[in-house]
Amino acid sequence: MSAPINVVGGGAWGTALANAATAAGHPVTLWLRDPEAAARLDAERENPRYLPGVPLQAGIHATALSEKLAGARATLLVVPAQTVRGVLEALRAPLASAGPVILCAKGIERGSDSFLSAVAEAVLPPGTPVAVLSGPSFAADVARGLPTAVTLAATDPGLAASLSALLSGPSFRLYHTDDVRGVEIGGAGKNVLAIACGIVAGRGLGESARAALIARAFAELMRFARAFGGRPETLMGLSGLGDLVLTASSPQSRNFAFGQRLGAGASPEAASGGKLAEGAFTAAALAGLAAARSIDMPVAQAVAAIVTGRAGVEDVIAGLLARPLRGEMD
Repeated sequence: MSAPINVVGGGAWGTALANAATAAGHPVTLWLRDPEAAARLDAERENPRYLPGVPLQAGIHATALSEKLAGARATLLVVPAQTVRGVLEALRAPLASAGPVILCAKGIERGSDSFLSAVAEAVLPPGTPVAVLSGPSFAADVARGLPTAVTLAATDPGLAASLSALLSGPSFRLYHTDDVRGVEIGGAGKNVLAIACGIVAGRGLGESARAALIARAFAELMRFARAFGGRPETLMGLSGLGDLVLTASSPQSRNFAFGQRLGAGASPEAASGGKLAEGAFTAAALAGLAAARSIDMPVAQAVAAIVTGRAGVEDVIAGLLARPLRGEMD
């Protein structure tokens, strides 16, 4: 039997990627922090908390033993963006011999305002290959084997291509690029902008307003990416525009649903509904990075003001509508 693929994190996305890796022909070690949850998942072959009704494929072994991660072909790190540093620090020893680490969270670390690839490179042993996976994908679709295409990025083009081939299966297709920063910005930024689209929907402002917002928000994302070295063509692809269109138009997106509840009048605390919306944590970091480089991102800044309680929805909408008219390409 070939060396397994590690999946670190037993939430919806981790479970879905474990199923996808198995469909691509690999045994999978699915690591969870909680030993009881790992044992239950391994015995019941279903993750009822996150993906009820979706069976865990036979080639997946769930465990809480970190030593089981050593010797893998590759490791998919599928934990929330704000926990990436802590998890990597805790698993640094076994991951030293667990192949390239592929970051599957979409966000920017609060406090340090660091992109997640920079966090991983700072924590992992020197020379550990790091890649990023992002794109338009709902966990339930991937877990059930519905057709999905995403992007995998690594600074080494050969590594990006080989990892994409390794993980692609019958219905899970990976495209590859060496534009790590562009892929990271697309994934992190679209979460924040999807919250804005949810606010528009929750406020009942209409489909015309949402279409305009998506277009203007995407222009912001392009400006931000260019300033940080991302390539425009990357943002036009799956990990940018593709992901934004998906998450800015469906309540199945946690970020959109969070924004929808904000638009309907819920407080940021109540709007979370007990579910993680990565964009709520990323908003302030994205707005702060933009401000530090004088990048005009009014939509991202508006979301940051709302989720941090510095402004109400009505005031933010009024402020956006009162902005001076300008050329569309300015």
